[in-house]
Amino acid sequence: MKKSLLITCIALIGLISCSKEESHYQFQVSDLEPNLIKLASDEFQGRRPFTEGEEITVKFLEDEFKKMGLEPGNVDSYYQDVPMVSIVSNSAEMMELKNSSSGVSLTGFQDYVIWTQKTDSLVKIQDAEVVFAGFGIVAPEYGWNDYEGLDVKGKIVVVLVNDPGFGTEDASFFKGNTMTYYGRWTYKYEEAARQGALGCLIVHNTIPAGYGFNVVQGKHHQPILYLDDRGKENYKMGFEGWLTLPSAKKLFELAGKNDSELLAAARKPDFQGMSLGVNLSTSIQVEAEYNVSKNVVGKLTGKTKPEEYIIYSAHWDHFGIGKPDETGDSIYNGALDNASGTAALLALAKAFTTDQTPDRSVIFLAVTAEEQGLWGSAYYAENPIYPKEKTVANINMDGINPYGKMKDVSIIGSGQSEMEDLLNVELEKLGRYSAPEPNPVAGYYFRSDHFNFAKIGIPALYFGTGIDHFEKGKEYGKSLQDEYVAVYYHKPSDEYDTSRWNLDGAVDDVQVLYNVGKSLANSDKWPNWKDGSEFKAVRDGYMKR
Repeated sequence: MKKSLLITCIALIGLISCSKEESHYQFQVSDLEPNLIKLASDEFQGRRPFTEGEEITVKFLEDEFKKMGLEPGNVDSYYQDVPMVSIVSNSAEMMELKNSSSGVSLTGFQDYVIWTQKTDSLVKIQDAEVVFAGFGIVAPEYGWNDYEGLDVKGKIVVVLVNDPGFGTEDASFFKGNTMTYYGRWTYKYEEAARQGALGCLIVHNTIPAGYGFNVVQGKHHQPILYLDDRGKENYKMGFEGWLTLPSAKKLFELAGKNDSELLAAARKPDFQGMSLGVNLSTSIQVEAEYNVSKNVVGKLTGKTKPEEYIIYSAHWDHFGIGKPDETGDSIYNGALDNASGTAALLALAKAFTTDQTPDRSVIFLAVTAEEQGLWGSAYYAENPIYPKEKTVANINMDGINPYGKMKDVSIIGSGQSEMEDLLNVELEKLGRYSAPEPNPVAGYYFRSDHFNFAKIGIPALYFGTGIDHFEKGKEYGKSLQDEYVAVYYHKPSDEYDTSRWNLDGAVDDVQVLYNVGKSLANSDKWPNWKDGSEFKAVRDGYMKR
């Protein structure tokens, strides 16, 4: 009798265990494909902020969150308003550089591209002194300060792209060929503004930049979005911009400097910035328009630790309707970038609301204006709905594997946080592995929405599609990614096409994203930044209070 009872109990325990295991959500192509097709359709008009395409998109996302039973993520609303301003900087055709006896004229678009965050109708720069500040970096953890002893207030700062570690192969010097935040162009403008500069020009160089000057030229006289900061005392430089390398050489020659010697000196820790003895003149006619875009937020309240949060994020926006391609197609559908990530966000929300409710709360955040400068996530980071001290981690999605099953995933920002350790645990369970991103010089860790969470100290995970194809290997996988960049990236041709898309790999990657978040949402673990991360001190600062 006792033996029979014991066997029955063991069977019941086994049944309960199996039941719990079976309740763990298993993704299918059908979880992703319908919403991907919908979001990438012409009906959504390319999902550009401030257009009818935005209205259609955010309403669709709100309706989907409601159907799943997610609570409004912003008190009683599914929306977080993101006030922005669209600025068109019509720069003068020429920029004049003069020393005491001669001068050089540079041509806009061809030799340089500049823009402004100012909304004054005219920004005029007249005979402003030009100074060279090396890489334009202040990095105490590396004992590096390019601005030490250099007064740049009211002056134009010229700086180099990337950081001093690039090209050294020395991972202990900054991070060698892996770009740090200090190498990112946005940082250089931010630091120049903190130093009180009137303007900042970055010397473009294709290899350390990770892209050609044609990418920079895309900003010439085009509308650029910024957060609306009216009422705040935020200093803005007269202009930001880029110089071509040949134009920078003309500037250094005018200053009587050997450009090779100057660039070599800038790589040394004892480098001292200097005035170039050159004055700069130019102007910008400004057109500014204010408007409000929207982040879309849904919430699943945790059962035992509802005031601790895991945030999944993806940007819903793309470029809308623009210049037609050679086929006459003018709708930039953004199927991979980022209808796929947004569809994955919806699939994850469905899984969490279908599966057993986790201990911690899970937030699903679809942000606006990533393509224009990560502004939706930047606004959230500046105005967090959920306190950063209570936010355990961010998991971001920007492009989900369309190429079929891969053995690997590509960790963007390898070595940054313990989130990648959690990822590796889940990958190993599925017989897969992670690899560092194949092009670390490009600084992709600073080019999607997870970066704004990192800036306020929240450990953030973002991985890209791997290249180790299950059937055809790494060369084949790499060729698919190269083809995407060449043929589809940021073009009307980025559409959902069943003849070339295979969502089996996307299902695998979303499963991993779910497993990582689910594990973290049911644990007491608080992932940390790793030693050497630019963001560790931020998190340590407020978590130790």
